Amino acid sequence: MLYVALLRGINVGGKNKIAMKSLIQTFENAGMDDVVTYINTGNIIFSCGEQSKKELTQQLEAAIHRDFGLAIKVVVRSMEEIEHIITAIPDSWKNDQEMKSDVMFLWDEINDATILDELIIQPGIDKVQYVPGAILWSVSKKQVTKSGMSKIIGTKIYKQVTIRNVNTARKIFDLMLAQRG
Repeated sequence: MLYVALLRGINVGGKNKIAMKSLIQTFENAGMDDVVTYINTGNIIFSCGEQSKKELTQQLEAAIHRDFGLAIKVVVRSMEEIEHIITAIPDSWKNDQEMKSDVMFLWDEINDATILDELIIQPGIDKVQYVPGAILWSVSKKQVTKSGMSKIIGTKIYKQVTIRNVNTARKIFDLMLAQRG
């Protein structure tokens, strides 16, 4: 099966530095095949046999801790889950000079539509939707300071997500499609 592992908080602000070549080796040593990384922020596409996502997550977190001494949280999503998330993103959403659009990949513990009830969403400013596995968020860059979602930083929820902008999320999906063949 084809998966992506999304690591939280590596190579950000000079902290938790991990070289992608070393990370590929860690994944291969953990039994993953066809390992490919995309940019330095911890997006690793790989294939492996029949294991549960929970087992994969625990195995990869342990391997990263063993090889780098870092307690890095990992979100694992299958090809089918990523495809469902990507197709739910409105085509008009971009991450560019006018618009900020993100995919907040959720830890399994909070992966439920009721998570929206815990967010501060400013009507008319924030565009937010839940899709299994993620929260999709978009806001005009002119209104980002008025966004309720920008206040997520430092909250309990923020500690249980790993965020990628929509451009990165779409590129991960494209790479997965190419790897699938």
